[in-house]
Amino acid sequence: MNQHTNPTRTIHEGRNIKRFREMRGIKQDALAAELGDDWNQQKISLLEQKETVDPAILQHVATVLKFPVELFSTFNEDQPVNIVGNTFTDSFNDSKNAFASYNNCTFNPIDKMVELYERMIQQQREMIEKLERLIEKK
Repeated sequence: MNQHTNPTRTIHEGRNIKRFREMRGIKQDALAAELGDDWNQQKISLLEQKETVDPAILQHVATVLKFPVELFSTFNEDQPVNIVGNTFTDSFNDSKNAFASYNNCTFNPIDKMVELYERMIQQQREMIEKLERLIEKK
């Protein structure tokens, strides 16, 4: 049994926090500032090394990063590889049928990329505004 089919393999929540934080373009110290006074860059670094994270902390991080909390405890980077591995067949017709379903996409991927890009820009603007407010306070 390889690692892709091992049912006991767990999700690394800390690594997922890091992955989604980086997707948002947020540095560890900026995330720490958003989480509150009890947080700093070193604490975020330690958090990202933990395989499991306290549910309350996970919820707080998810809220700050604006992702559904379930994503941190269910996302498995090996899963897409596993799906591709399980759909491969030696028969041309079977593989043609397996991949035909991917052509029935119900959304335009370019529209989704534009939407994501616009959300990222908006979040960067919000972060800049927060940083400007912090600077003004000092």
